[in-house]
Amino acid sequence: MVTTNKRIRRVGSIKQELLRKSREAALAAVQIFNNPNITFKSEIYIVLMHIAWIYLFHAYYKNKGVEYRHYKKKNVRKRYDRTKHGAYKYWELERCLNDEKNPVDKDTANNLRFLIELRNEIEHQMTTHIDDFLSARFQATCLNYNYYIKELFGKGYGIDKYLSFSLQFSSLSEEQVSMLQNRKDLPTHIVGFIKEFDGALSAKEFNSTRFAYRVLFVPKTANRKGQADRVIEFVKPDSPLVDKINAQYVLTKEVERPKYRPKGIITMMNKKGFPKFRMHHHTALWKELNAKQISKGLGVEVAGTWYWYESWIKMVEKHCIDCKDNYR
Repeated sequence: MVTTNKRIRRVGSIKQELLRKSREAALAAVQIFNNPNITFKSEIYIVLMHIAWIYLFHAYYKNKGVEYRHYKKKNVRKRYDRTKHGAYKYWELERCLNDEKNPVDKDTANNLRFLIELRNEIEHQMTTHIDDFLSARFQATCLNYNYYIKELFGKGYGIDKYLSFSLQFSSLSEEQVSMLQNRKDLPTHIVGFIKEFDGALSAKEFNSTRFAYRVLFVPKTANRKGQADRVIEFVKPDSPLVDKINAQYVLTKEVERPKYRPKGIITMMNKKGFPKFRMHHHTALWKELNAKQISKGLGVEVAGTWYWYESWIKMVEKHCIDCKDNYR
C-alpha cells in the first residue's frame, strides 16, 4: 500500500512538472510571436509550441498509464531505446499523435502535423516572410492548446488568463491586404510544402477553425456614449450580423482549390476548339515545362495520383492557342 501511494505521488509529480514546462513553453511562444522587436518569430514559435504540445501529450499519457518511451520487445521483456548517454528516448510529437489513445480531434491533429512538417522544412533551410501567411494556423495551434490543457487537466491550467490580444500601431488598408495575399517572396520549398499539405485535406478539414483560425477585423465604434468598445468581437456564423457585414464588405475566405485529372483537361481543350489535342501532347507539354515541380504550384500529388490546378489549365489553353494549327 505504501509502495502504491509513493508511485501515485511520483506519477503526479512528473505530470505536474511536464505541465509546468508545457505551459511555460506555450506562453513563451506566444509572447515572442507578439514581440515586434523579433524578426525570427515564426521559427521560434514553431519550436516552442512543438515542445509545449509534446509535454502536454506526455503529461496526459503519464496520467493515463500509457508507456510513452520508445522500446522493442524481446520475448516478453521490453528493451527501451536510449540515447548514446543512456537517457530514455520519449515519444516525439508525431508518435504521440499516432497513438490510438491520442485525445485530440482530427482537425487539431492536422494542425499539429502541419506544424511538424513545417518545422522539418525550416530545420534544413532558413526561411523568411512566413509570419503573415501562416498566422491563422499559428493562432489555431495556440487556441487548440489552451482548449485541450483545460479539457484534459482542468480550467486552472489554461494560459488564456495570462495573455491578451496584441496591440498594433497601424491598421491594414485594402492595398496592404492585397499586397500580403500576392507576395511572391516566400521560399519555394515552403510554398511547395504548403500546397502539397493543403491539397491532401478535404474542404471541411481545410476550413476547420481547429486547423487555421481566421478572423475578420471590421472597424467598429461603440453604439452609445460612455459604452466600452472592444477592439475585437467574435460573431457566430449564423448571426444576423454576418449578412449585414457581407452586404458592406467583400470577405475573402481560403477554400480548397478544384483539382483536375489529365483526361478532363483534354476534354476541355477539345470542347474549346482543339479536337486534335491528345494525351501525349499534354504529357509532352508538362514534361517540357517541368510543370510538376512542387514549387511552381500548378498541381498536387494526392495518395500517389497527380491533380492539376486551374492555373495549369490556363497554360495548356494558351499553348493550344499558340499552336492552333496543330490541334484544329
